[in-house]
Amino acid sequence: MIGSAVKTDAQKKTARQLREWALMTLGTLLLASGVYFFKFPNNFSTGGVSGLSVILGHYFPSITPGDFVMVINVALLLIGFAVFGRSFGIRTCYCSLLMSVFIWVMERAVPLSAPMTSQPLMELIFAVGLPAVGSAILFNLDASSGGTDIVAMLLRKFTTLNIGNALMASDCIITVMACVAFGMETGLFSILGLVIKSVMVDMVLENINIHKCFHIITAHPELVEPFITQTLHRGATELHGEGAYTHEGRTVLLTVVNRREAVLLRRHVKKVDPGAFLLITNTGEIIGKGFRGVN
Repeated sequence: MIGSAVKTDAQKKTARQLREWALMTLGTLLLASGVYFFKFPNNFSTGGVSGLSVILGHYFPSITPGDFVMVINVALLLIGFAVFGRSFGIRTCYCSLLMSVFIWVMERAVPLSAPMTSQPLMELIFAVGLPAVGSAILFNLDASSGGTDIVAMLLRKFTTLNIGNALMASDCIITVMACVAFGMETGLFSILGLVIKSVMVDMVLENINIHKCFHIITAHPELVEPFITQTLHRGATELHGEGAYTHEGRTVLLTVVNRREAVLLRRHVKKVDPGAFLLITNTGEIIGKGFRGVN
C-alpha cells in the first residue's frame, strides 16, 4: 500500500511536470509567433531583445532579425551562467533557446517579405497580444524567455538601480530608436505597443491565476462541508462565529476554488441552505497544497 501510494505521488509529480513543460512550450510558441508573424514584418519595436533585433536587422540587412534574437539570447545566457552558475534558471534557458529556435525555423519555413494584412493597428494588437499571453503563461510557471529578464538579474546583482524603471527606460530608448530607423508612423505604433504591453501581461497573468475565495456563513455546515471536501476535493477551514444581532452561533467555512467549481459550490449552498450568507471574492495569489508551492 505504501509503495502504491509513493508510486501514485511520483506519477502525479511527473504528470504535473510534463504539463508544465508542455505549457512552457506553448507559451514560447505564442511568443515567437507574435514576434515573427506580426512584429518583424511591420518593424514594430516595443523594447526587449526582439525590438532591438528589429532595429539591428534594419541596419544590417544581411542578417535577419531572427538571427539577431538567437545571437543576443545565447550571449545573455552565457553571461547568466558565468555570473550565476548553477543557480541560473533551467526553465529560462529552455524557453530562451526554444524561442530562438522557433523564430529561426519560422524564418526558413514561412518566409515573409511584407506584413500579412494592410491593417497595421490590427497587426499591432496581435504583435503585442500573443507575446503577452505567452509571457504570462511563462511567468505563471516561474519561467521567462530570457532577454531583458537576464539583464534585470544582472542589474539587481551589481547595481542599486530600480530594476523596473531601468528596464522601462531601456524599452523606451529602443522604441525611440524605431522612430529614427523606420519613421514616425512605425515609431508611434511601436510606442503605442509599448504602452499596451506594459499593462497587458499583468492583466493576462491576473486572469490566469484568478480563483474564488468563499466565506460561507451557515447554520448547517454538515450539508456544505462534504460537497467541498468529497465532491470538489478541496480543503476548507471551519471558523465559529456569532451573529451580532441574534447572538446565535454560526459556522464560517473558508475555502478557495476555481471558477468552474465556484459555480457548482454557489449552486449547492443555495440549494441545501437558502439562509446561508456567502461572501465571494477574487484572489490571484494562492500558495499552499493544491495550488502553488512555497518557493
